Order: sequence, then structure tokens, then C-alpha cells
Amino acid sequence: QVQLVESGGGLVQAGGSLRLSCAASGRTFSNYALGWFRQAPGKEREFVAAISWSGGSTRYADSVLGRFAISRDNAKKRMFLQMTNLKPEDTAVYSCAADDTAVLGMTPRAYAYWGQGTQVTVSS
Repeated sequence: QVQLVESGGGLVQAGGSLRLSCAASGRTFSNYALGWFRQAPGKEREFVAAISWSGGSTRYADSVLGRFAISRDNAKKRMFLQMTNLKPEDTAVYSCAADDTAVLGMTPRAYAYWGQGTQVTVSS
């Protein structure tokens, strides 16, 4: 089992940047594929980005492609989401997720472990 804790959220103006972190504890971090999801008020949780266990493969939602970058540091048991050129529609609670069988999964059910989330608010 793995425990996940997100940090780095906050309030930013449109066009600004934020870097989210996901810290993991528990079993071998490098065995897990990881993902970022977000959920805005009144909306379903949606896929943002995913990264393979090695970090060699990534996948992004069309809405963030070219603006967000996912990465991981297996030695430090951390995953990151660098967000640039933020838009008001990026406002949501961002959660990291992990699974030892998912392969760049894009659906929430592909992931067994979840963090509590961190709020990102982008003002216009």
C-alpha cells in the first residue's frame, strides 16, 4: 500500500504558474504508475496527466497539453505537476493517484490509491 499527500496548491492569477507535489510513503514508489486528476465544483473528476513507473512515458489531457508537465523523482518518492499559463477553467481540487497495474490510465477507476487533494484557484 502507498500513502499520498499533495501540496503546492493556491491562488494564482490567470497566466500564472504553480507546481504541485505529491509525496508518497509506504511500499516501493518506483513500482507504481502515477496520475493527476482534478475535480471542479459540480463536475466529475477528470484526468489531467499520467506518468509511467520509470517516468519514460507520459500522457496528458488535451485541455492541458503544452501547458502542464508531469514528472517524478523515484529516489525522493515524489511526483510533480508543473502548471503554466493557468486559466480560470483550471480551478479545481487536484489529486494524485497511484496504482501498480495502471499503464498511463486515464480513468479514476484505474488507480487504487489516492491523496486528499490540494485546491488550485485561478482568478481572471
